[in-house]
Amino acid sequence: MGFKQFFAGSVAVLSTVALVACGTGGKSASTNAEDVKVGIIQYAEHDALSSARKGFLEALDKAGYTEGKNLTVDYQNAQGDQANLQTMVEQLAGKNDLNFAIATPAAQALLSADSETPSLFTAVTDPVAAGLVDSLDKPGGNMTGTTDATDVAGQIEMLIKVVPTAKTFGIFYNSSEVNSEVQAKEAKKLLEEKGLKVIVKTVTSTNDVQQAITSLAGQVDAIYLPLDNTVASTASTIGDILLKAKLPAMGSDEAVLEATLFTYGVDFHAIGVQAGELAVSILKGEKPADVAVKTPEKGAIAVNEEMAKAIGIDPEMIKELGK
Repeated sequence: MGFKQFFAGSVAVLSTVALVACGTGGKSASTNAEDVKVGIIQYAEHDALSSARKGFLEALDKAGYTEGKNLTVDYQNAQGDQANLQTMVEQLAGKNDLNFAIATPAAQALLSADSETPSLFTAVTDPVAAGLVDSLDKPGGNMTGTTDATDVAGQIEMLIKVVPTAKTFGIFYNSSEVNSEVQAKEAKKLLEEKGLKVIVKTVTSTNDVQQAITSLAGQVDAIYLPLDNTVASTASTIGDILLKAKLPAMGSDEAVLEATLFTYGVDFHAIGVQAGELAVSILKGEKPADVAVKTPEKGAIAVNEEMAKAIGIDPEMIKELGK
């Protein structure tokens, strides 16, 4: 078959030719596509981030990019260590058709190491503040993705409904995480506007969590936990302390459910799927600069039955309030 006849084929073939012209090896979203190489850098090991990664790969597979057939994945996990993160993003730089970063620190490190390879992110609360894109509608560079931007106002309303007699609220997070700080500041503002007292405790490493959360638990009636990788990775420690204190807490994703009475926030699998769908459009020839950042389409609520029983709150009541 001649080149002109080949070029006049399907849209998928047009995408393939375009990618060949860009030196990407002739990829298309079909099971007959040549091998596509995708690098994945995950900041830490916990359920929410892993769920986002699985959603991303599921979306690629649905579009015809199947790992082990026409998709090669170089997956790296920094385990929450900044030194590991820097080494790993340098290993991915310039070696893939597309890179995918999970969580803000991973996305920032990846962009710093490689601004040329088309890249996506997920589990980032404020990509503009993090310096990843110019704006949500027009990213402007070589990176776009999906946010885990939480409806903090909705969360605070929910928390107050669940614990209406609480007068003093604690907020706990890692002060070095941009995501966490954005949500924490908004939550503090919203609570204070309602005439409620707020006590903020922060840490900079997992080593300080036990002491800080124990101190906070003795000063407040309820706790708000924003999206935070340090909180997620120490959820069992936090949960033990709060269970003993019979203190209600609300988390922003299911990764911290064992630390809380309930979680109310982002469906990480869903935003991973969204990121995978954006990846498909980029592999087909769209430029990240022109692909708008997507925000969560739905939220999720989960209740810790053991914590609810210890505190004396009906789990079904929480679920009803979340509808």
